[in-house]
Amino acid sequence: MRAGLAIVPEARRVFPEMTVLENLELGAFTRDDPGAIAADQERVWELFPRLRERRRQEAGTLSGGEQQMLAMARALMARPRLLIMDEPSMGLAPSLVDGIFELIGQLHVLGLAIFMVEQNAVMALTVAQSGYVLQNGRIVPQDTEPNLLAIDGMRKVYLGE
Repeated sequence: MRAGLAIVPEARRVFPEMTVLENLELGAFTRDDPGAIAADQERVWELFPRLRERRRQEAGTLSGGEQQMLAMARALMARPRLLIMDEPSMGLAPSLVDGIFELIGQLHVLGLAIFMVEQNAVMALTVAQSGYVLQNGRIVPQDTEPNLLAIDGMRKVYLGE
């Protein structure tokens, strides 16, 4: 985290017996600026108002979508320059996926660089500046979202359309 990186791991990996607030505090454990930590916590509450409502609740009792929000919020508490996200939509109800990607887009607009690995290529490309398609460990095409989608067969082969 001191290197400016924070990760939102696959399958969320929150600390289930700790409260939402305690999970957030862990995100800032390498920092020593209490005033800025408090300001970042307030910013996280604004981005994820549902988490503020549940701040004293054990993280393991949250829904999958709420746990994903908590994993994102915890990573943001490290104040990273680069946020690495591994499968942010994995295991979420389809109705929650749009909201998670909307939040990812908001984070990018706020100036945060994001590197994301995501099976749901269509959703990932909606928030990406550029995309890389991997096949057998090799980058096949790499380009911007509109150009990737314009490649013959891309939608059918890689996006399941």
